[in-house]
Amino acid sequence: MGDATLAGPGSGEDFCMTFREMWRIGGLALAVGFMVLFIGGGGRHGIGLVLKPMAESLDWDRTLLGAVIAVFMVTTALTMVAVGRLSDRYAPAWILSGGFLISAVGIGMMSFTTAAWQAFLLYGVVFAVGNGAVSITPVGVMLTRRFGARAGVANSIAISGMGLGQLVILSGLSVVLVEAGWREVFLWLGGINLVAAPLLLLALSRENASGRGRPAPATEGMTVRQAAGTGRFWALMAFYAICGFQDFFVSVHVVAFALDQGLPALLAGNLLAFMGLAGLVGVLACGPWSDRSGPAWPAFGCFVLRIGIFGLILVSQSPLVIAIFAVGYGLTYWATAPLTVIFVRDLFGSRNLGTISGMVTMTHHIAGGLGALIGAAMFDLEGNYRAAFILMLALSVLATGITYLFARRA
Repeated sequence: MGDATLAGPGSGEDFCMTFREMWRIGGLALAVGFMVLFIGGGGRHGIGLVLKPMAESLDWDRTLLGAVIAVFMVTTALTMVAVGRLSDRYAPAWILSGGFLISAVGIGMMSFTTAAWQAFLLYGVVFAVGNGAVSITPVGVMLTRRFGARAGVANSIAISGMGLGQLVILSGLSVVLVEAGWREVFLWLGGINLVAAPLLLLALSRENASGRGRPAPATEGMTVRQAAGTGRFWALMAFYAICGFQDFFVSVHVVAFALDQGLPALLAGNLLAFMGLAGLVGVLACGPWSDRSGPAWPAFGCFVLRIGIFGLILVSQSPLVIAIFAVGYGLTYWATAPLTVIFVRDLFGSRNLGTISGMVTMTHHIAGGLGALIGAAMFDLEGNYRAAFILMLALSVLATGITYLFARRA
């Protein structure tokens, strides 16, 4: 698998691997992982871009769309557990390409939505299954097995595709939204996913033919039941639940919040793109940091920053502060993603890396659905997001405490 060629974290060699070395060890897998998360990550947040105009066009309140997103998150989360289990046993080619095909059908058909049940079915179920299959879980397992001691660097490079995809795809879709409307946004997303499926299958055919795409045999580590019997398992679940709750509250509601404060539509739409750009910096910093010091300290730093930015947005909602909030949150947005498989590997071993990582990510996404829904309900109840921001601040303090305990015990 190439692990023997990698220097350990304490070898004294230059910490960041050169591009040539990365490509030699697993360049094709890294490129595929980046592409998958570029498209999957960018497309996942298209609903946040169209939340306000779609609700107004169909005469729906935001709580209804929040419920659609909550169903999407739960379905995606359950899919990730199944995909994680498959990733422990099978090569990723068919999982990922099949996921793109399913995603194309679900998100593309959303352009014809006229009734709530259609949104629940197409976005909440069909697109959710496809998007769960092209997620961090199979990509993270593939890269962690390939890059061993440098898995943090490899995962952070691939996951930076989420940030770049959010920047590029949502910037383009913001123009589509302004020029053509929200229905065309879904059509474009469907087309992007449809084109990705055969390209991915073609790229991974070489990997599978060489045998490198097959997962490694089971290694040392805990069973799922043994892991679930430990306190650190539930602490990790709690941490990622808080992370997901906040992530999807912000990604779903930040554009609507900015529009409520009077920002122009194009600028408000590009807030998600700004978050994606900042996310590139955060994720590329946290991967190498985790290889050097373990995953707990990068996670701790992310939530210290979140305490500051949620406190700031409660004090002022000026256009400048909203932009600072989006960029500041973006620095933390993808940062914990490459840490998931590293936390699982370090705490519970690699025997069930995909399954346990899928369970952690499931918790993240179910909580994310609640964050989107509860944020919408709080807005509909109060007419603003102030109470929701106070809740996010309190949760940031709690998550900081959890990660500090992990760091002290490392």
